[in-house]
Order: sequence, then structure tokens, then C-alpha cells
Amino acid sequence: MPDVFCSLEGRRALVTGGSRGIGAAIVRELAAAGAEVVLGFRAGAEEAEAVAREVGARAVQADVSSPDDAVRLISEAGDLDILVNNAGVTRDGLLARMPDEDWREVLDTNLSSVFYTCRAVARPMMRKRAGAIVNVSSIVGLRGNWGQTNYAASKAGIIGFTKSLARELGSRGVRANVVAPGYVGTRLTGVLPEQAKQQMLEATPLGRFGEPADVAGAVRFLCSDEAAFITGEVLLVDGGLGM
Repeated sequence: MPDVFCSLEGRRALVTGGSRGIGAAIVRELAAAGAEVVLGFRAGAEEAEAVAREVGARAVQADVSSPDDAVRLISEAGDLDILVNNAGVTRDGLLARMPDEDWREVLDTNLSSVFYTCRAVARPMMRKRAGAIVNVSSIVGLRGNWGQTNYAASKAGIIGFTKSLARELGSRGVRANVVAPGYVGTRLTGVLPEQAKQQMLEATPLGRFGEPADVAGAVRFLCSDEAAFITGEVLLVDGGLGM
């Protein structure tokens, strides 16, 4: 039986970038809440299928940085009540030496994908006069970070996009919010130098790094009826790093 608090029983959710890390934790959390979950992934089919089997979800391959693939994913997912945009990449480097392709790939994967998927679900959700969209940003989108101009721009863009989306869809009963994690131990953050990790740890009042499950719980809350009067907000899940 699903948990009663923040129950998502009877709802269908799509999570992009759901094969590992924060995305996989979100898939598990929404499934535990009773949702029927569709897991979107670009690569790592074995990982994606394993997570899907674990929780009874359905895995669909798609590159959401492609408008056609994003629309196909939304179509294959079916009648959605919840959309969680989590797909993301990093291509870190100093601005002065950053290749054009590293800028484009990060913006296309992290930000353009959010536009494509949200555009595809907007009309169906408005017709139902119900829906919850949660876009995963980052503390970097609020504070910036050395060597991450492309990543920071994409994550800051998600925040502005979501606030505008919340204003457009609110009168139709559709909510849009942002979760902005701080430092969470995943493959994306695992490549950071040890000195940078230590500095982040020292700046985090709770004195520890986050776990993917910490972010997943916040996403579940924002998708649920317990958050029915919350839209256009940015929920920091960062141990106090962004204060």
C-alpha cells in the first residue's frame, strides 16, 4: 500500500533522466507514493530497465534535447498528471576555453528539453485543469560556480522559465515548481576536485552532502495535493548552502 501522506495514488508521472542518481531516486519515490511512473532515459538502457523493473515502472528511451524525441516521449507516456524534468549533463570548463559544442549541449539538454516537454504537456494538462510540473534546477543556477558558466546558465534559465510557466498555467489549475539541489553525491558531481567538494561541505550548515533521496522527497511533496497552493516556487534542497 502507498504511503498516505503525499499520496500520488491513481496518477501517472513521467521522470526524465530517470535511470540513475537523482532521477532514479525520484522514480522510486513517486512509485512508493502510488504513482504509475514512466521513466525517460537517453542512454544506459540496462540501468533504466533495472530501475523500472524494481518499482514496476515503464522505461522509454528518448533524447529530450531533440524536440521530436521529447514530443514522442510525452506521447508514449500517455495521459500525464505529473511531469518531472530531471535530465541533465555537465561539460565544465573555463569560459575562455569553452568550445561552442559544450555550451550548446548543456543548454540543449538541461534547458531546451524542459521547454520541449512542458510545451507538449501544457495543453493536455490545461484541458484537464490539473497537473503538476517539477523542474530540477541547481544551487549553481542561483549562485553560479567556477568553471560552470554553461551549467549555471541552463539551471538559472529553468528557474525563470518555470516562474513564467506557473503564471501562464495557474488559472487552469496546473502548478509548476522548481527543486534546486545543493551538492548531492551523484556521477555528475563525482568529477569535482576534492578541494571543491571540501569547500562545499564546509559551507553547508547541516555539515553533510545530500543524498538523491533527499531531493526525491521534495519532488514528491511538490507533486502532491499537500502542495496544492504552491506554484512558481524554488525549493532549495541544499542543507542550507544557499542561505
